[in-house]
Amino acid sequence: MLGALARKMFGTPNDRQLNSMASTVEAINALEPEFEALDDNELRGLTGKFRKRHEAGETLDQLLPEAFAAVREAAKRSLGQRHFDVQLMGGMVLHRGQIAEMRTGEGKTLVATLAAYLNAIPAKGVHVVTVNDYLATRDAEWMGQVYKALGLTVGCITEQEHGKEQRQAAYKADITYGTNAQFGFDYLRDNMQFTLADMVQRDFAYAIVDEVDSILIDEARTPLIISGPSVDSADLYVKFNDAVKELTEADYELEAKTKSVSLTDQGAERIDEVCRDKGLMPFGSIYDIENLNLLHYVTRALRAQHAYRRDVDYIVKSDRVIIIDEHTGRMMEGRRYGEGQHQAIEAKEGVTIQRENQTLASITLQNYFRLYPKLSGMTGTAMTEAAEFEEIYNLPVVDIPTNKPVARLDEHDIIYRTENEKLESVIETILEAREKGQPVLVGTISIEKSEMLSDELNKRKIEHNVLNARYHEQEAQIIAQAGSAWCGDHRHQHGGAWYRYSARWQHRDAAI
Repeated sequence: MLGALARKMFGTPNDRQLNSMASTVEAINALEPEFEALDDNELRGLTGKFRKRHEAGETLDQLLPEAFAAVREAAKRSLGQRHFDVQLMGGMVLHRGQIAEMRTGEGKTLVATLAAYLNAIPAKGVHVVTVNDYLATRDAEWMGQVYKALGLTVGCITEQEHGKEQRQAAYKADITYGTNAQFGFDYLRDNMQFTLADMVQRDFAYAIVDEVDSILIDEARTPLIISGPSVDSADLYVKFNDAVKELTEADYELEAKTKSVSLTDQGAERIDEVCRDKGLMPFGSIYDIENLNLLHYVTRALRAQHAYRRDVDYIVKSDRVIIIDEHTGRMMEGRRYGEGQHQAIEAKEGVTIQRENQTLASITLQNYFRLYPKLSGMTGTAMTEAAEFEEIYNLPVVDIPTNKPVARLDEHDIIYRTENEKLESVIETILEAREKGQPVLVGTISIEKSEMLSDELNKRKIEHNVLNARYHEQEAQIIAQAGSAWCGDHRHQHGGAWYRYSARWQHRDAAI
């Protein structure tokens, strides 16, 4: 009761944070006429003046109102976009080393320019981390216009092959855009170099993480691994793949969530018999010390057969097994499961088995991002993980209000007894939207589910596009045509059904 009374009198902690920024927002707004009067060269010259003042002892907090006013003016001139007051608050939250929760469509990409510019004044480098190469490239080019209008340099790190010189130049830029994986892999590669001249990154200073809940929570323990070739044992993976097919469900125990598998007592006896019959183990037991290396092949083959599912965990394409990112639904080209698991899956699928690799360097995303002295992030959904952000990264979450009141009604989730009931309801919803001429976006948890829904839509002759890892190359075209006119008798309508397999939408603005 006392807590409720205190909140009523003084506001919530979030309200108090927002109120504390109000005077700074007013100061920034008061500077707008002064900055509007500057010509382009004078605006560009402000960065040098800010840097001299910072070197003379002024803090970034003292420079914040003028720096933010400069960014707002540069954005108006280069992009035709003016930061709203709530976006200025979001920029302040990022500068404070906190997480700004802002609703989808509130302009987080533009908000990042405020904190990125201010923290680029010390010339130590700012990293803006995105979830995929498309967004990194887009944002570097798009927001790069703002930075260049202020005299800053912009770099971009993508998965495309770049030489050492290009990557060094990108990291030497005042602001560098890239994906979490590329920043992490460059860090690992740098730690494998023998001379400082061969390293591409400089000391970490400040990072802004877009879709921070996806990167720092969902993928936090995902290891980034650099591997090298090991011994060639392709034939053993094929032989043990055939051997484990003779085991029954009573011969092993499977933990689907962790994808771990272990032999039961009955299974251990059975695999011993099978291995001896096939000449894979001349004598003894699979658990004898001289045969323990064979147990590796057995467990990997069992996991491949029963824990890893085609079109869910991976797809088979062009004689290759390609991993599907469980968080984005995208193909992870060039990535392979470690410790022989990829070879075991290749043996299971009957594709060419590539040489096994050994781990040379590894780091989790959680440990990588904790290397930054100053870290901040932004997303539309952070409050639900606020406790984790605070505990693991010491990152408080601030809920930024929308620029205009939200008119949309967010209904509660609907829970169904069976999958068929849910499927019927989804189709009915699609049909209702189709009659209104509305496009529909449906997310599924796997390729298998997306194609099952596609089959049902085909039975009812509902036109749609399927966007999953199988059709990765057609992604841009499918998104561009989302919501396009129906054929036949429905040419006048603008409705359709299209969806992708993804836990989090990576092209939200394109999808909208």
